[in-house]
Amino acid sequence: MTTSLPRQAAPPGPARRPPENPRHKAKRRALTLLIIVLLIGVPAGYLVISANQSRNSGKDKEAKYSATGLTEGWPSKVQRRLYQVNVPHPADRVASYETNNWKTSRLYVQFRTNQAGLDSFLQSIGSRRDELEKGDIAVGARDRKVSGWNFTGPGSWWGLTRTQKNPAPTQDVVVNLADPTYPMVYVVSRTVP
Repeated sequence: MTTSLPRQAAPPGPARRPPENPRHKAKRRALTLLIIVLLIGVPAGYLVISANQSRNSGKDKEAKYSATGLTEGWPSKVQRRLYQVNVPHPADRVASYETNNWKTSRLYVQFRTNQAGLDSFLQSIGSRRDELEKGDIAVGARDRKVSGWNFTGPGSWWGLTRTQKNPAPTQDVVVNLADPTYPMVYVVSRTVP
């Protein structure tokens, strides 16, 4: 008796997919479209937002550095530290302007404060109120022209110059005590790099 061997099955042929129904086809296409939008749209949107922010930042810096005189607002913290001009609290009518060249850098600052603020400011530059000299317009003609300050109006003008060795800044200070309750302070701080 001869035993017969089991017959081997034929190799499997390509698998047949069942026909895709229209609902599944629509879901697949919607998912593909969503993936394309996320991969292209999100980075493109980010680039547009980033470009607008960068352009706006450039416009702000351009306006700041193209200024040709005092602009309303506090000097930056870096400027206040570099030029050693600590605007006291409270202060209003604050304006500043910075000039730089290869020889000298200057920061012009003006502000109105109260009696305690004036004392605090003078102390921060290493001075006292009794060192102010009546009628001393310490800010020179060149700096008055650049800043637009005119110290000929009504007022009780007091001034002082605090000289320091380079590179520490030298400050010229003029104080208008026409209203002793709220003195107006004008400062030119210059440093030689």
